[in-house]
Amino acid sequence: MRVRRLGWAGLEIEASGERLVIDYVQDLSPLFTGWKPGEGLATPGGRVSAALVTHLHRDHTDASALADVLSPGAPVLRPAPGHGDEVDNVTTLTAEHELAVHGQAVEVADPWSTRDLGPFRVTAVPAVDGLGDPQLNWVVEADGQRVFHGGDTMFHGYWWRIARRFGPIDAAFLPANGAVVDAPHLQPPSPLPAAMDPRQAAAAAEILDARYAVPMHYEPEQPDKVSGYVEVLDPENEFRVHAGRRAQVLPIGEWLDLGPRR
Repeated sequence: MRVRRLGWAGLEIEASGERLVIDYVQDLSPLFTGWKPGEGLATPGGRVSAALVTHLHRDHTDASALADVLSPGAPVLRPAPGHGDEVDNVTTLTAEHELAVHGQAVEVADPWSTRDLGPFRVTAVPAVDGLGDPQLNWVVEADGQRVFHGGDTMFHGYWWRIARRFGPIDAAFLPANGAVVDAPHLQPPSPLPAAMDPRQAAAAAEILDARYAVPMHYEPEQPDKVSGYVEVLDPENEFRVHAGRRAQVLPIGEWLDLGPRR
């Protein structure tokens, strides 16, 4: 199995000639107002047989991008819709609408549920969203190896349970930008990160006993983020400091080949 970082939180995973994507997006303008669609993002190397999404924020679920790469009838596994009214769900409504418009084969996954998708065995594991929306993380198994995708989860108490069931993890892709969010529907705002910062991501990698700990969900060179979204200044280098020997910074578009653990 090998894994390629597609940009922001997007991954492409390849095994036995098939491809699966997680949080694949091509239009990040809802979050980065100065980012043109496709700019600084990679695309899968061929048709994709399945897609996983961690949550329905628009920077993690891009129905149009998925429609361009998915094989006909390919499943899209996602968390449950949010509870409450339109104010509660304001950050997920756009992606919900786009998924419906594109008519994709969407399936809701429950925490700890497992599916076999071609050569891949995928398990939805618990996560905690910094804005209170439903979020899952994913463990993908193939060729005797395991990849963890952390969406933009906060640090939480499920890490040890995930590690007991799936550790050691061969490659853990972890959010590391520590974004502090001040959104109109979340008032008064919290001064605490809504996604893991580099130190928290490194701690999660240690609990998961990750052979490779790869930071993601940060793009320090992209300007013009929406107001009320403040990231750690240098997540990449700070992650290197905290993660030590596990740290594996993967440039966008490059593959990480997972061989046997030594």
